[in-house]
Amino acid sequence: MEWRDEGIVLAARRHGERDAVASLLTFEHGRHAGLVRGGAGRRLWPLLQPGNRLECAWRARLSEHLGGFTLEPMRLHVAGFLEDPLRLAAVASACALLEAVLPERDPHPPLYAALLTLLGRMGEADDWPADYVRFELLLLAELGYALDLTSCAVTGSSEDLAFVSPRSGRAVSSGAAEPWASRLLPLPPFLIEAVDADDAQIVDGLRLAGHFLRRHILEPADRPMPVARDRLSSLFQERSQETSA
Repeated sequence: MEWRDEGIVLAARRHGERDAVASLLTFEHGRHAGLVRGGAGRRLWPLLQPGNRLECAWRARLSEHLGGFTLEPMRLHVAGFLEDPLRLAAVASACALLEAVLPERDPHPPLYAALLTLLGRMGEADDWPADYVRFELLLLAELGYALDLTSCAVTGSSEDLAFVSPRSGRAVSSGAAEPWASRLLPLPPFLIEAVDADDAQIVDGLRLAGHFLRRHILEPADRPMPVARDRLSSLFQERSQETSA
């Protein structure tokens, strides 16, 4: 069996002295692993950093086998972020989440396109953190757990939405939330209208997405939140505290 596609590296581990096993999010074939001959060497290992976009050819005798990748660079996004710890942390977080939660070999073209767009925005714009939060919400939606942020779960109104129910994933207006506000998750304004997001709102957005990723995907599978995602959340919390101090 053989196919050709393009993919974004999610993870790679050394296999023996010279080779590596790489996991890529491909456009047509989903999250897919393969052996890379010489992947642990000086020429190929830099290509296998999470976030890099590669042309890939996969070949195996049978479809259920691990198979092997032949890889060529398309765009090495990570090279542009080496001096920016926050961007590097975001790339690591997005890739680690996809590696942790996506079923293997299950195509998700919208997720591939969204990750590619996010990587591009990170290289061009300063407001990319809002795009990162939206990416995590898209991941939830692609796996069947979309949040409903269009109207209040209590009144049906689309006005003054300020919270999200941690159980239903539906928005709640400020007025309707008064008796239970302390039990609800803050809804950052940038998720429902075209406004800029400060670091505090990004922290709220990460908390919102993280809650439902744990509730619906990670905890039922008895998996922890990826360390890279926790690190990204901590970095934004630290930056938010510094900004408000």
